[in-house]
Amino acid sequence: MYDLVIIGAGPAGLTAAIYAQRANLKTIMIEKSAPGGQIVNTGEIENYTGFTKLSGGDLALNMFNHAMALGVEYGYGDVRSIQKVDQTFKIVTDQETYDAKACIVASGMIQRKLGLEHEERLSSNGISWCAICDGPIYKGEDVVVIGGGNSAVEESSYLSTLVNHLTIVQNLPHFTADKKSIDHLNKQPNVTAYFDSLVTQFIVENDKLTGVEITNSKTTEKTIIPCKGVFEYIGWNPNTYMLKGLNITNAWGYIEANEKMETAIPGLFAAGDVRVKQIRQVVTATADGAIAVQNVLRYLESRE
Repeated sequence: MYDLVIIGAGPAGLTAAIYAQRANLKTIMIEKSAPGGQIVNTGEIENYTGFTKLSGGDLALNMFNHAMALGVEYGYGDVRSIQKVDQTFKIVTDQETYDAKACIVASGMIQRKLGLEHEERLSSNGISWCAICDGPIYKGEDVVVIGGGNSAVEESSYLSTLVNHLTIVQNLPHFTADKKSIDHLNKQPNVTAYFDSLVTQFIVENDKLTGVEITNSKTTEKTIIPCKGVFEYIGWNPNTYMLKGLNITNAWGYIEANEKMETAIPGLFAAGDVRVKQIRQVVTATADGAIAVQNVLRYLESRE
């Protein structure tokens, strides 16, 4: 029996684990992929207090090492469901079941996909969601980036240093990233942007991606863009499939929790990008993790 099970090892989950361990709670943190969450795929972070600039991978490793140095128990597994039986939570993974007095869901988000033909088959073999991971594969080639927010623009700047030519396809009439990132991208000589446009087809020959078809949403004009790789940055979906039937998410799947990170189910808390909130940044995720544990402590005290 654990005092606390934390689902997710991103900034929110790792911070919660650190605070829980320092509070002498019997805690386990469960993660189905690499620790660090989405920051692992971020090239550079310049807005995390105390660091002028560092890679997302380095920050993730620092956070993980901090938690491990304190003795946090770490488990690999894909959480399939959370059930509350009397005053105990049963957290069911693809490998085993954990019992806990309290639970923090810090499972983050997963990349949204276009849902076009060939997309799944080309995943990690022509289509990627991580420039840091797969960018070097396309050195000297032509690639396409889909999206116009911070992730798309920042990763495009990185890719432009590797590839021959980079084409950005944005469904809006302008980029939505911050001005500094846009200004940096606009200085790259090998970047072309198509606005008000949608990717409507992946072109495949001999099981290999050879290009994309884009359609202008205003003129309906279609354009074929030859490329060897596509990077998609079109938004996120909350990773909350394990909460089915608990009725604690909104219409978009985000967890509804108050400023204490409490959900409508006593003892079940949410932290980080997975919950309804205004700003999704590393600094707000770590704050959520710390706040959640303080209220876990109060909840456990009230049970005694």
